[in-house]
Amino acid sequence: MTIARASVVDVARALGVSPSTVSRAFNHPELLRAETVVAVHAAAERLGYVPNRHAQALITGRTGAIGLIVPDITNPFFPKLVRAAQRSAEQRGLSMFVAETGYDPEKERRQIATMAPQTEGVIVASSRLPGDELQLIAQRTRVVFINNDTPDLARVLLSSSTALCQGIDHLVASGARRLCYVGGPVRSWSEGERRRTVGDAVARLGLDATYLRDESGTYTEARALAKEVLDSGADAVIAFDDVVAHGVLDGLLVENVRVPDEVALIGCDDALPIQTHPRMSTIRLPFTEAVRAAMGLIAADEIQPDTRVEVEGVLELRETTREM
Repeated sequence: MTIARASVVDVARALGVSPSTVSRAFNHPELLRAETVVAVHAAAERLGYVPNRHAQALITGRTGAIGLIVPDITNPFFPKLVRAAQRSAEQRGLSMFVAETGYDPEKERRQIATMAPQTEGVIVASSRLPGDELQLIAQRTRVVFINNDTPDLARVLLSSSTALCQGIDHLVASGARRLCYVGGPVRSWSEGERRRTVGDAVARLGLDATYLRDESGTYTEARALAKEVLDSGADAVIAFDDVVAHGVLDGLLVENVRVPDEVALIGCDDALPIQTHPRMSTIRLPFTEAVRAAMGLIAADEIQPDTRVEVEGVLELRETTREM
């Protein structure tokens, strides 16, 4: 037996109001008193009434959904971003569509084109498309970018620069004299910022430094680089992110290197701090703050081009760095 779903008329009858009042409570709540909106939503929940999103979109021009595109859902950085976005969307009464590109620019193009007409806006994290193409996309699509610093885009940047400088100062104060930076994918905005930060600190402090790269950004490749880290003579390592740091850490432990007594190590992103032994010193990034900023830009009546929001990470010293 099919059970009929509650309708707008059922909710209106239960409250003694008109069906149009119920409709306004969902489509144009700003036209009603706050207590009326609360009463309508409470009655709808009690009766099991669910608004028809497709019908609402036709009436209001709003879909009630936000799109989020990420390059790699298996990288521990992005699940944290997805979770923060989901919570932020729910707080705004919105749904969330998530898509993965696998770092493939063509897939990213298709996902943006597919999501744009079905959502109120699209958030793209760590885009791999060239800047001039992104500028063209932004001219015809409600889109905000995370960790892409192309001019003329609405963008939010999760910066690790200040915290990373503090981390390098700590390494030097605790005895480090030769650094090794193990970088990540060359097209990553975060990689560019972190490498520049390390280079500037090395010049400022007069340190020796070696630069290696884990282009795949994987644990396996990073683990294999541990011997090159040792060959460099480094007594401290800065890793592009916690996945790379974890690989280097395990590679050093296999070589019977004592961390942090012989080689200290700092990662970035705070993605794996309690899954390593010893526990990883890292840069904790404010995912929630960044996503709220991106949602605020998407929710604006008009997305202003060249809006640049930067949120700073925080240094978290744990067990892979020496005490001062």
